[in-house]
Amino acid sequence: MSPLAVIVTVSCYILVLFAVAWFAGRRASNAAFFTGERRTPWYKAAFAMIGAAMSGVTFISVPGSVAADAFSYMQMVAGFTVGQMIVAFVLVPTFYRLRVVSLYQYLDDRFGVSAHRTGAWFFYLSKTVGAALRLYVVCTVLQLLVFDACGVPFWANAFLTMALVWLYTRRGGVKSLIPTDMLQTACLVGSLLLTVFFIMRALDWSAVDTFREVAASPLSRIFFFDEPASDRYFWKMFFAGIVLLVAMTGLDQDMMQRNMSCPTPRDAQKNIVTTAVCQIFVILLFLVLGVLLYRYAETTGLALPAKSDQVFPLIAVGSGLPLVVGILFVIGMVSSTYSAAGASLTALTTSFTVDLLDGPKRFDDARLTRVRRRVHAATAVAMALLILAFGYCADDSVINLVFRVAGYTYGPILGMFVFGMVTRRRIRDRWMPLVAVLAPVLSVAVQIAAREWWGYDIGFELLIYNAGFTIVGMLLLMERNEN
Repeated sequence: MSPLAVIVTVSCYILVLFAVAWFAGRRASNAAFFTGERRTPWYKAAFAMIGAAMSGVTFISVPGSVAADAFSYMQMVAGFTVGQMIVAFVLVPTFYRLRVVSLYQYLDDRFGVSAHRTGAWFFYLSKTVGAALRLYVVCTVLQLLVFDACGVPFWANAFLTMALVWLYTRRGGVKSLIPTDMLQTACLVGSLLLTVFFIMRALDWSAVDTFREVAASPLSRIFFFDEPASDRYFWKMFFAGIVLLVAMTGLDQDMMQRNMSCPTPRDAQKNIVTTAVCQIFVILLFLVLGVLLYRYAETTGLALPAKSDQVFPLIAVGSGLPLVVGILFVIGMVSSTYSAAGASLTALTTSFTVDLLDGPKRFDDARLTRVRRRVHAATAVAMALLILAFGYCADDSVINLVFRVAGYTYGPILGMFVFGMVTRRRIRDRWMPLVAVLAPVLSVAVQIAAREWWGYDIGFELLIYNAGFTIVGMLLLMERNEN
């Protein structure tokens, strides 16, 4: 696939994306930007969320991770499904009852201003890093496929990508996210299905042959019960999946602002349950695609790249498969990542404006619009700079890197919400920032000690330890003069 073909494909998709975003977001108010005015039908939100939860990291990194991790990711997906039920039936009713614009307003109501600001700052850090990691994946692939051949440096690639994301989200916010997420879902799932079909045809496999070959492959092993010290051990990944989903979806302004754009809690719950069921099958199909990619490389004698995240791009665009496979890959990659990045940028703008600047209380509507747009632009620049930083230091499978970063940054948020919902006690709120900083530090110390002293690898379940330290710290901060 030539650089020109990639450029044409990306340009066509971006034109469609901008048209959908403009049509949906025209004449959008601040309420439409922050909450979508809570008018989204649940079935539209569910269809949008299928793709929204799967960024370019999922599209590229999950198939490539099969060689090292087999289908062990499905153990975490089982935990994700349980976590979705907790979000639907525990968190959603609480947030609707409080009528919050930002989730972290709950912390203000429950504990005070310091806890509110602490949660918002940790979300801002978490989401900025996570969104930049996801965009980094697409930037590196486009650099490999297009910009290197054109002599364009990586920094220009990063800033161009963020400029496009900023442009299509600057007006509509959540109101334009649902339609663009629906476009993303259609492109991502369609690209996935058609890519699997064309690789099956290249291998001369029928559907029955594919099922038999995938089931017989050592790469399709799902359950790992034999090594408790391994980070692929079932119970570690299952429970990590539950808490990661609750933290990275249920306590994430980005994901929940879509769910809470539905008119009622009942509609939001139907949306979440439907999305959870659909995601099981979509992620399983990504893993099947991974087996097909490695089997195709083995059959054709194709030399695999050093990084697993480059396996899918290499085979899709440079291995002799029909041109349509490369086009489908580019569409799936770009659609998933641009939509996810736009949602992240919108959520970060919402949280910073509402939580950290207290914009709706301090400013009239006209000034709030100006402030919101400045925050939106500044956050886009910060994300571009982070993409550049990852270009120099990221060497892990990015799907793993995203979850590892989340283990450190979402832990304090999870701990604060759990403490608030499980207990009724108040805390000495002014010390909350110190607890939130110490919890990840202690988690790192435990992770290092477990590896050095007992040979035990703390994997994705690090988030549990982190949240636990936060809860212990809050117990020490409880006010003692309550009746």
